[in-house]
Amino acid sequence: MRRGPETRRRERSLPGPCLSRPAWRAGTCLAPEDSRWAMAAVAEGLEPETAAVEDAVRDATDAADAGLGAPPLLVGNRLSLDLYPRGCHRLLHLCAQQVRQLLEVEFLRLSGHEDPQLLQATLARLPWSLPRLRSLVLKGGQHRDALGACLRGSLATLPASLSGLAHLAHLDLSFNSLETLPACVPQLCGLGALLLSHNCLSELPEALGALPALTFLAATHNRLQTLPTALGSLSTLQRLDLSENLLDALPPEIGGLSSLAELNLASNRLQGLPASLAGLRSLRLLVLHSNLLASVPASLARLPLLTRLDLRDNQLQDVPPELLDAPFVRLQGNPLGGPSPAPHSPPGTPVVPEMPRLLLTSDLDSFAVTPLGCSVTLACGVRLQFPVGATATPVTVRYRLWLPEPRLVPLGPHDSLLSGVLELQPHGVAFQKEVGLWLLFVPPRARRCREVVVRTLSDNSWSDLETHLEEEAPKRLWARCQVPHFSWFLVVSRPVSDACLVPPEGTLLCSSGHPGVKVTFPPGATEEPRHVRMQVVRVGSRELPALLGEPEAATSPLLYLSQRGPPSFLRPVTVQLPLPPGVTGLSLDRSHLHLLYRAPPAATWDDITAQVALELTHLYARFQVTRFSWSVPPRPPASSVPHPRPGLRTPLTPSLPRYWLWYTTKTCVGGLARKAWERLRLHRVNLIALQRRRDPEQVLLQCLPRNKVDSTLRRLLERYRGPEPSDTVEMFEGEKFFAAFERGIDVDADRPDCVEGRVCFVFYSHLKNLKEVYVTTTLDRRAQAVRGQVSFYRGEVPEEVPEEAGAARQKRGADAPWMATLPIKLPRLRGSEGPGQGAGLSLAPLNLGDAETGFLTQSNLLNVAGRLGPDWPAVALHLGLPYRELQRIRHEFRDDLDGQIRHMLFSWAERQAGQPGAVGLLVQALEQSDRRDVAEEVRAVLELGRRKYQEGIQRTSLAPGDLGPPGSSASQSAEPAQA
Repeated sequence: MRRGPETRRRERSLPGPCLSRPAWRAGTCLAPEDSRWAMAAVAEGLEPETAAVEDAVRDATDAADAGLGAPPLLVGNRLSLDLYPRGCHRLLHLCAQQVRQLLEVEFLRLSGHEDPQLLQATLARLPWSLPRLRSLVLKGGQHRDALGACLRGSLATLPASLSGLAHLAHLDLSFNSLETLPACVPQLCGLGALLLSHNCLSELPEALGALPALTFLAATHNRLQTLPTALGSLSTLQRLDLSENLLDALPPEIGGLSSLAELNLASNRLQGLPASLAGLRSLRLLVLHSNLLASVPASLARLPLLTRLDLRDNQLQDVPPELLDAPFVRLQGNPLGGPSPAPHSPPGTPVVPEMPRLLLTSDLDSFAVTPLGCSVTLACGVRLQFPVGATATPVTVRYRLWLPEPRLVPLGPHDSLLSGVLELQPHGVAFQKEVGLWLLFVPPRARRCREVVVRTLSDNSWSDLETHLEEEAPKRLWARCQVPHFSWFLVVSRPVSDACLVPPEGTLLCSSGHPGVKVTFPPGATEEPRHVRMQVVRVGSRELPALLGEPEAATSPLLYLSQRGPPSFLRPVTVQLPLPPGVTGLSLDRSHLHLLYRAPPAATWDDITAQVALELTHLYARFQVTRFSWSVPPRPPASSVPHPRPGLRTPLTPSLPRYWLWYTTKTCVGGLARKAWERLRLHRVNLIALQRRRDPEQVLLQCLPRNKVDSTLRRLLERYRGPEPSDTVEMFEGEKFFAAFERGIDVDADRPDCVEGRVCFVFYSHLKNLKEVYVTTTLDRRAQAVRGQVSFYRGEVPEEVPEEAGAARQKRGADAPWMATLPIKLPRLRGSEGPGQGAGLSLAPLNLGDAETGFLTQSNLLNVAGRLGPDWPAVALHLGLPYRELQRIRHEFRDDLDGQIRHMLFSWAERQAGQPGAVGLLVQALEQSDRRDVAEEVRAVLELGRRKYQEGIQRTSLAPGDLGPPGSSASQSAEPAQA
């Protein structure tokens, strides 16, 4: 029997002590809390609707009628609800009861982790329910992710009615998801302290200058790039903390802060300081460390009250004499006077040279490492640190960043790929000291009970390395690990893995993501120590009843267990799982409780309830096993087990035995579990096909998660246009699909990811899944426009792609390969436009590049010229052409845009013939001119040329056998790659 929500008990998990400052008094600013965390999950705020207030009040009234118990929350004039579960419900409950003490409340604390809509509804009532409120704290950060970092709250805005808090003097919105400052904040005329740290603010509004009583402003750990000029009108401001942002300059108006005593601008990108800082006559503390300052004004030494000036870790080579000897100035970490002289060493002491630093460009794919070590930054953003003595002899290291595809990306059923695949050669060569490796990755969207790890190939099997995360800037995250040798590396997000070494004395293994999941090993369970690993996957309880068509269905977390050693334990091992939500052990119907088990590669879930003795408590179910695997499933055919190459094993995750506790009234539980387990791994996506407004032959194809479609289209529709996105389809992580252009339209390029004119994709939920292609047609566009379409199909490209009519008939099929069809229109050509507009050119034969890195032929350059359009001057300037030459080209070909582009490009290419790095310079210029589409086209041509070159030298036995990724061979055709 399930318990209703009005009587359901919840376990409370109280965080650590609240870091409040009870010394707050009228007219006194709260000191900011010095919290520095590397990562935070950004929650999306929801705008409240008018009905939300009524619903919230109705819920609170119902709770009051049901006798919702609550501890004494009101202590004098303080109301602290940030550490209580459902704090908003409790406040609305008090408002519904019309507690008279609320009228005396002056200090209120709420958690930013509340439901966004409910939080908005609660805040909208404050001006009427708490009219004397003076301090409002709406902080996030009470919850932590698996790495221990504080999570940001979901607060993204504030209701406009908050401007009615006439007595509010202190507002703390730290650790939330604010991207803009709510409009009601500058209307709080009595506000004295405003805390905005650890949000997502990129700018502050000019209206901020309308706060006449503001004395303290903190906006650390945001994304501020500029400051409003109205900031200088805050004449009462005494403390300003803008550290850990992206500021590169300060407005001169900052010198108008006549009362400012403390200014913290540490860890920004400041390259200079305005002279108006000399007007801060009340300044006592100025912190400028960790910037890019190359000079500082001497007038800072004449500030009468300055007691500390922190200039550490900048780029200062020269400092005014007034500051150089001042006792309050800190200058450590600056290159004063140029390179620092080597310290005096005793006679006979060997001189240790400085470790070399290498910054590789895009045209280099190898570098040398000596016993002295080096620090290397690759063109793809990867960093390596070779310590002194890592190699005994010089070693040439080669690298390559592979586009992800299934044969290169070993993923478990609940893993997500966060990066490309990095290959480092020579493979298997052991270093005498471990090498540091930093990989850039995409921030994962889900972080609860998940962790980010670097996965590598070692001894013909994939394993996960101990990984540490570093944040260089917002949305620029690094995965750092130590590697003993080189192989393939990638970054994945997986469920948190807990492991232990079970001794003969026994031990207890608990899940760090879900404390209610435990495995108890009694003394004598094993004779020799053995390693045991556990993973727990949370199951969303909201979608399950709708998915299975049963309101009563509920499940526990999904438990994965594995161990190394003998298959059986000498004594029974006790496994504890929490009961499904809404179910308690005192009142449930045991006939509806099922313990399911699955051992891959079997696809079925077996009900083992009758084979174990389930012991039920109020909240948990326990059972005993002597082995994690109940039965050995029949071995599948060798062809059905995917292996990248002979002897290569995927991670252990797919083969872990799984336990799952279900509560359902239906009898066919195994079928329900299989359906739910597949749904856990599916991603809901939409497909889009857009054409560039200035060049309709350029088509952008992308597969997007459903919640990212609207924001992506808003960003793209300035340059692209096209039909509405497709209907929602479901895809697995790493699933292959392809796009087929139909009805007279075809792909206008020979691409490595194109098979028989079909563009191949691999879906990874955190990567862009985007490709831009150029299309053409054999139909006469001078007579009329060509109305074609692009269709998306699941799987690899078959020998015969279904016809359009056949695809339409298969739309309703459950297993149909067809997913969506979107229209593509090539407009009618006018005047002299047409595919043959370049015919008649007389240009000297030209090959740019070399055979190993790839050639760009005259035909390739003509194709690039045809894509540039009005963007050609920007490309020319980034190629290094002087502005005077651009003016000359414009004059000579003033009536011929195509002639301007071709003359610029070919005259540059002729000067670069035979020069190394010319192709890389062209790709870089295209990217800097915001023509990444053409740059990707050039890269695809080069990649195709490199592959043909390697295949050619392999046929003549001039190349080593190991030139490809795991699973590839010299004779194997190119696998479709994800761009």
